[in-house]
Order: sequence, then structure tokens, then C-alpha cells
Amino acid sequence: MSEKIKLHDKTFKLFIPNGEIEKAIDAVALRLNQDYKDCTDEHPAVLLCTLNGAVIFAAELLKRLTFPLELKACKLSSYSGTSSTGVVKTEVPLPRHLEGRRVIIVEDIVDTGNTIVNMIEQLKAHQVADARVCTLLLKPEVYSRDVKLDYVAMEIPNRFIVGFGLDYNELGRNIKDIYVLDA
Repeated sequence: MSEKIKLHDKTFKLFIPNGEIEKAIDAVALRLNQDYKDCTDEHPAVLLCTLNGAVIFAAELLKRLTFPLELKACKLSSYSGTSSTGVVKTEVPLPRHLEGRRVIIVEDIVDTGNTIVNMIEQLKAHQVADARVCTLLLKPEVYSRDVKLDYVAMEIPNRFIVGFGLDYNELGRNIKDIYVLDA
């Protein structure tokens, strides 16, 4: 674990060590296992991973979940560089055959909430039985949407971060700790 890293033209400093991230994921998995213990092989939940950022979080979460589930993915994006564009683009659409299913959206980070609101609207159009949101990180200072975030592993200040799936122009996703922009 380095105290500082450089990606492209920016320097980042250590913010959240991997051990803290793992403990937060353990706590979220415990809650999910309790809430979804009634799932069966005939009625498995759907873990809907948002690409690309949530891949590492979803993988770590999967190792800890004990109820029957299917893993599916979609890709929506609203970021360019270090800031949100405010416009959500669907790059990989939601999977088909979600009608009547219990869906758990797995996000890496929720800040403005634009992507989550868009996903919930799409899931309603797919007539899912239930849609819940599970995010590794939440920036409560900027989240002001009405969509409930059911499972939040960690809250952080409104700063730009990389690592553990999060990137700066596609670099940094593979770093096991989380780093913050060194201002």
C-alpha cells in the first residue's frame, strides 16, 4: 500500500485502506443475507452489477452471500474525467426477463443519484417485484434524491476517489485500497 499514487496527470493519497473496505462489505453482506434468506432456487434474487465500477465490490459481495441468486450486469455512465456530466447514458442495457424478480442493484458509488434514479425507472418499466440499492460508497453531501439506498457500506465526503473499482479515465480500478485526489 503506497501513501500516494499517480494516474494520468493527477496524484492521489491513501484514503481508505482495504481492511476497512472489507469490514464494511462484511456488514452489508450480513444484512443482505438476513433480508434475502427466504430466496429459493425457484425464486432467486438478481444481483445487478453496474459496470465497470461495481465489478470488484460485486465480486467481494458475492463471496459473502449465502442465498440463491443470479448475477447480471448493465452499464450506465454519467462521468467524464473527475466530474458528472449530469446525463446518464445506457451503454449496456438492463438484462431481459426481470419481470416479477427481486433485484439488488450493486453500485460502486452514489453521489448525485442520477444513475440510480435512471436504473430504478428502467426496472419499474421491466415490472420487477422489488428493487433495492446496495452501494459501497455514498456521498451524502450531494445525494438529494428520493430513491432509498437500502444498503450503504460507507459514507464519504464529496471528494474524487479512485481504487477498488473506481477509476480516473479508466485507470486505478485494480488498486485494492481507495485513494482521494491530493489537492
